[in-house]
Amino acid sequence: MLQALKTSLNWFNPEWFRFSTFQSFEWVDPVFLYFIPVIPFLFLLRWLVHFRIRSKLEIAFFKGSINWHWSSLLRYIPDLYFFLFLAFILIALARPQRIQERVDQYSEGIDIMLVLDTSGSMELKDFAPNRLEAAKEVALNFIKGRTHDRIGLVVFAGDAYSLAPLTTDYNLLRENLKQVHLGMINNDGTAIGNALAVAINRMRESTAKSKVCILISDGENTGGNLDPEIAAKLAYGFNIKIYTIGIGRDGRIPYETTNKNENYIQTRLDESNLRDIAKAASGTFYRAENKNTLNRIFSRINRLEKAEIKESHYRDTKDLYQIYLKWALVFFLVWLFLKNTFLANALED
Repeated sequence: MLQALKTSLNWFNPEWFRFSTFQSFEWVDPVFLYFIPVIPFLFLLRWLVHFRIRSKLEIAFFKGSINWHWSSLLRYIPDLYFFLFLAFILIALARPQRIQERVDQYSEGIDIMLVLDTSGSMELKDFAPNRLEAAKEVALNFIKGRTHDRIGLVVFAGDAYSLAPLTTDYNLLRENLKQVHLGMINNDGTAIGNALAVAINRMRESTAKSKVCILISDGENTGGNLDPEIAAKLAYGFNIKIYTIGIGRDGRIPYETTNKNENYIQTRLDESNLRDIAKAASGTFYRAENKNTLNRIFSRINRLEKAEIKESHYRDTKDLYQIYLKWALVFFLVWLFLKNTFLANALED
């Protein structure tokens, strides 16, 4: 009951008269506010008309001066209340409002598993400083561009390991990715099938609307005990899409520097295996022969695999004109009281 009384008397709060309060309002019909400065001119016009047409009586006064007294200002008190009455009527007609708007964003998110080749051939220097470091740098930028998605990391050579589970802790993910290096897996080779199996195992129980695996490798499958195409069909069964990125140029590629001399190796990427994997899992194969192309590939995947963000707008509008209408009524009653009681004569005198 006390709270209800406090709410009903809230319009007495002096905060309603602050300039900052008026600035915070949304006005439905602000044109009425422009009429407030006109009110004093109406009073001036009334006084001029009254002065011109009122009856005049010539009286001779004794010689001398009449001293001004502050009490003579009291005669303007009724006019002041009438001015406030008109001003607050105009404020109420302008319909001040307070609007609280809330936007809720919701995203179902995408589960993405990065599968990164760390075999010995990733040391080749057709990418600066080498294929692995270039792939890591582009993958880090890709992670930076995601906001609502869970991302995991699998690394492989002759064996495959899950380095980071699906997570939205992007700082942890970036730290794990930075620690990836050549030779971290003792058994060398390219066990693509095993790497895909580890990624699928991490994602198979996911309830995400979209599940994506991004495989980055520079060679054909030379290790492991699972055929990559079978792994891709298994991914398709779990509704996992696989994008494959073949990294590296064909031809003579530098692979190490000794005594300021570079050693070269003849290499050629076998695209057919990576193409078959992508096709079997409803994905796309990309070929990256330099770092710029690799960046563009990740940008394209980033655009293709975007989570749908849903927005809910809540708009709560509260009319506050009643407060100023109440004050206008109060000022009108005071003016009426001053004009129609003995106080009117007292103030005039």
